[in-house]
Amino acid sequence: MSRAFVASFLGWTLDAYDFFLVIVVVPHLADDFHRSVAAISVAVTLTLAMRPVGALIFGWFADRYGRRGPLMVDIGLYSLFELLTAFSPNLTVLLVLRALFGVAMGGEWGLGAALAMESLPPRRRGLFSGMLQQGYAVGYLLAAVTLALLYTHIGWRGMFALGVLPALLILYIRRSVPESPGWKAGAAPPAFQPRAILGSLRRYGVLFVYGMLLMAALNFMAHGSQDPYATFLTKQMKFSPEFVGTIAAITMVGAICGGTFFGWLSQHIGRRVAIVAAALIGAALIPVWAFGHTAAALAAGGFFMQFMIQGAWGIIPAHLNELAPPSARGTFPGFTYQLGNLIAAGTLQIEATLAAHRFISPAGPNYAMAMAFFMALAFAAVIVMTLLGYGVAAERRDEALASTSFRR
Repeated sequence: MSRAFVASFLGWTLDAYDFFLVIVVVPHLADDFHRSVAAISVAVTLTLAMRPVGALIFGWFADRYGRRGPLMVDIGLYSLFELLTAFSPNLTVLLVLRALFGVAMGGEWGLGAALAMESLPPRRRGLFSGMLQQGYAVGYLLAAVTLALLYTHIGWRGMFALGVLPALLILYIRRSVPESPGWKAGAAPPAFQPRAILGSLRRYGVLFVYGMLLMAALNFMAHGSQDPYATFLTKQMKFSPEFVGTIAAITMVGAICGGTFFGWLSQHIGRRVAIVAAALIGAALIPVWAFGHTAAALAAGGFFMQFMIQGAWGIIPAHLNELAPPSARGTFPGFTYQLGNLIAAGTLQIEATLAAHRFISPAGPNYAMAMAFFMALAFAAVIVMTLLGYGVAAERRDEALASTSFRR
């Protein structure tokens, strides 16, 4: 395993860790700032909405100055914004800092993926692409463990102060990680060239729109299940921070296992078949995931729900690269991913509003009903968009050929 891959995996993991620290303390932020959960969720929306900006900015820097240097700058910035979040005096400052964090978060994925993939031999890129994506779930797992073990001792401000620790990764990159050989050789695909992007959009417009909508559906599915979960367990189920963190950590173990399993399975049954299978099983799990009456049932439901959701996501790095036209392979995956993420940026706000106004119960906002309703729609969207891909990309390549060629 190359040092570049280790650095990229840790960078994405710690980036996700800093993002999910907000997710697991949303109800506590609402209490401390005396605002509604929906108002606090604007912070999450801004973070996700600003990610495409970071992808473009840092993509340009990566083309001009290499992958390694901009990656170190990016890690330093998201660690700094995380630390400053700990000192937010009010909601307005918090929102500004989370928007700035979103710019840095959006830059990390493209930088890390480019550095890792360009430093690996082609025959190993498929497996390691799937492994790199699991850093997101590992980041959530670390945030959940932090909530379970440390919240009662240091509070949410102390948790954000710990978010500066990823800056130590800069030292490892500086000492041990070489620059991308692809960039040094001038052979790496450009991350941001306006004329190339516009040309690709004109030639493959339908494919770009399809990829964007597919990624929007997948992001609605992922954020719809993950972002309101800690609030549901805290506000509706009345669990302690330790218990909420423990259950959230269990769900992320399921996510890591699911991403690995379905990534392997897609090599044998095809990418789209595997995504649809994961979504169908996930939809069937909604009742036990959202309406379990015991902690054990909720933990089991969460484990298998995230197994299926991250199972579908574990296929995406390979699937997007296989969908991409050869002349747009440097643009298509990151561009469609970030635009789809932008469309789904308001997921937590939507679910919080549904819980507070559409599914309100005598005991208060009904997060279980809001999550179940939203996730049923999200799974349906993923299934429909995935199946539409057979027609949209029919001229590109056959599904079995895609799986076979990627294995090579």
